[in-house]
Amino acid sequence: MTQGAIAWLSKCDHLPMDVAVLQEQARVIRSRYALEETRRYGRSWTPEEVMLGFLGDVGDLAKLVQGKAGIRERDDLDAALAHELADCLWSIFTIADCYDVDLESAFTTTMKQLAEHLDAARAGP
Repeated sequence: MTQGAIAWLSKCDHLPMDVAVLQEQARVIRSRYALEETRRYGRSWTPEEVMLGFLGDVGDLAKLVQGKAGIRERDDLDAALAHELADCLWSIFTIADCYDVDLESAFTTTMKQLAEHLDAARAGP
């Protein structure tokens, strides 16, 4: 990770962003986590361990969604929900990187396919 990337990341609070920018931010943070994991455990997490971390984040997100439905109270619910959604998005970008998935292209293709499917369903048999 370059000093320029760290400086750039620290300035990116509320700028309009595209997928490539978000992906690069995720990569910078993943690199920092890999260094911390190596310091603590002698190695960085495997893609499978990153996935397990994502599952934990999804569980946390599910609890916050319950909170929005009135089932679990929390004073900072909206802020916590936004944080957990961002955590989950980071995990998705990180897992995509682990497997060399061009997420921007995959998302665009998938949305086009879903739109075509919905158009066909609306047209009927």
